[in-house]
Amino acid sequence: MEMTEMTGVSLKRGSVAVEDNDSVAPGEAKRQKVSECCPTKGQDGLENNSLPSGEKVPGPPKTAGEGKKNSDPQSEEEGEEDGLSEEGEEEEEAESFASMMKHGLTELDVGITKFVSSHQGFSGILKERYSDFVVHEIGKNGQISHLSDLSVPVDEEDPSEDVFTVLTAEEKQRLEELQLFKNKETSVAIEVIEDTKEKRTVIHQAIKSLFPGLETKTEDREGKKYIVAYHAAGKKALANPRKHSWPKSRGSYCHFLLYKENKDTMDAINLLSKYLRVKPNIFSYMGTKDKRAITVQEIAVLKITAQRLAHLNKCLMNFKLGNFSYQKNPLKLGELQGNHFTVVLRNITGTDDQVEQAMNSLKEIGFINYYGMQRFGTTAVPTYQVGRAILQNSWAEVMDLILKPRSGAEKGYLVKCREEWAKTKDPAAALRKLPVKRCVEGQLLRGLSKYGLKNIVSAFGIIPRNNRLMYIHSYQSYVWNNMVSKRIEEYGLNPVPGDLVLKGAAVVCIEEDDVNNYSIHDVVMPLPGFDVIYPQHKISEAYREMLTADNLDIDNMRHKIRDYSLSGAYRKIIIRPQNVSWEVVAYDDPKIPLFNTDVDNLEGKPPPVFASEGKYRALKMDFSLPPSTYATMAIREVLKMDTSIKNQTQLNTTWLR
Repeated sequence: MEMTEMTGVSLKRGSVAVEDNDSVAPGEAKRQKVSECCPTKGQDGLENNSLPSGEKVPGPPKTAGEGKKNSDPQSEEEGEEDGLSEEGEEEEEAESFASMMKHGLTELDVGITKFVSSHQGFSGILKERYSDFVVHEIGKNGQISHLSDLSVPVDEEDPSEDVFTVLTAEEKQRLEELQLFKNKETSVAIEVIEDTKEKRTVIHQAIKSLFPGLETKTEDREGKKYIVAYHAAGKKALANPRKHSWPKSRGSYCHFLLYKENKDTMDAINLLSKYLRVKPNIFSYMGTKDKRAITVQEIAVLKITAQRLAHLNKCLMNFKLGNFSYQKNPLKLGELQGNHFTVVLRNITGTDDQVEQAMNSLKEIGFINYYGMQRFGTTAVPTYQVGRAILQNSWAEVMDLILKPRSGAEKGYLVKCREEWAKTKDPAAALRKLPVKRCVEGQLLRGLSKYGLKNIVSAFGIIPRNNRLMYIHSYQSYVWNNMVSKRIEEYGLNPVPGDLVLKGAAVVCIEEDDVNNYSIHDVVMPLPGFDVIYPQHKISEAYREMLTADNLDIDNMRHKIRDYSLSGAYRKIIIRPQNVSWEVVAYDDPKIPLFNTDVDNLEGKPPPVFASEGKYRALKMDFSLPPSTYATMAIREVLKMDTSIKNQTQLNTTWLR
């Protein structure tokens, strides 16, 4: 297959805001066993499937009653450790980030080397401007989720709007402290100034609605009426919203669409929990979404009214909640059908003919379904190297890869932590250098402090399971990328005898006389494991050679520790996006939005009008992708460029100034 020359795309820090669709589609888990290649965020998208060094280990919310099943390691950024959440930090860290990326990965390092189309590449800028990247979830019903309605369902059971204003700020503060057991008070008394039955009812409703777990009663004290709030059922009351106050006729879960800007799903849910004064684990969702994007996704929450949720629209910036409904069931990871993307590439250099050729190819042929760069981490130690060491049972190497000093720039406290570890091998001393203990390094050091250096397996086990599995999934992805590149190099873009295809629930090998019944879009390749078959041509031997070179036995992928045994999975090698459309627009001001968001449309904002000519040209693309695919890889195919941040840093560092 002929390789075409790569051209560059300029990206600013953090600008690869690309939603990986790494979630399991309904029915596919059994049919393709994709659960191994798409652990259930990221995904998204971790967000992504990387766990950057020094990032907090996410503690995802779990669907109520589901225990740990709804945890998702695909959320790449969390909390104050998300890298560049503030503008000031961005300027200070830009240069050090560029330095770090000099030691990062390129696509070549992770087996991403081929293209399917013959068009000439061109350059464009996927800016740091997160509003140039919009993700709409495709729900269980196959419909693209759009925030279109902020109204609250009419429900006679709901209290009046007065519940949000009847209590003073001081009273709310005292009630919150009571609810959270932050003081020694066993009750809080609120005087009823205008004593009417209606006023007392509103105060009762306000306390029970805003502070789950508190009960109320009316008392006479020295001729005055007081509403007294107290704990109904001890400390368990906070975790369990009031069951008896929820109408039986109403579904237990309030489903809503969450529109968010520049915030990942986990941070968003933690923030909603804080404002609602509930635990995050009463929320559920079908997939995590990236931070550096505008995203719309469905969320479900246990026994919180649409009225309370809608009230948050008055309090929160860059969030909107709407399209409320009450339903019987929560959401589960992997139930989504995929994601729809709207992406703007600014300042493109391609001619209209080049753009037309590139986009038609994306629409008709598609792109190679590589695992994107997010899957492999952003630091000098790729996640697949840790995964390989786990599979080799080389636990000292696992510890060393995670904790050793690294080339390039890191946050100062991480550098000090690593230096302390290298110098003393004292986990407690190294841990004291970390202000944030929830990062991977902190978790591992805590485990080493507890279990000792002779029991690294147990120490590593302190890290949440999905985050541990992410490392070995990264290794599987690394092997898969390399093998797909070899397959395309060897046999091109047509099915050949020996290729694998899905036939119902089974995976079968294409026979010589059956080749014409299939297209390249039917062909799948395995992620290595003990329960998959391999192609019956040269690529089977290539799998064996690659694993042998890594001191692994392809015939024995079971691990001494059950969690790290890989059954394997199958993944289509070419993906053809759906709902593909595009336009080239001219513009003069790099800062103006080039399309309306859902919120713009709700507010009646007219869509932008473009001149026939302008200083710059932009390519606006729309396309839908199924679960377990990467939008970066679709963009790579259009531009013919290396999507690694390292390459972008070398191509264009003007953003550093």
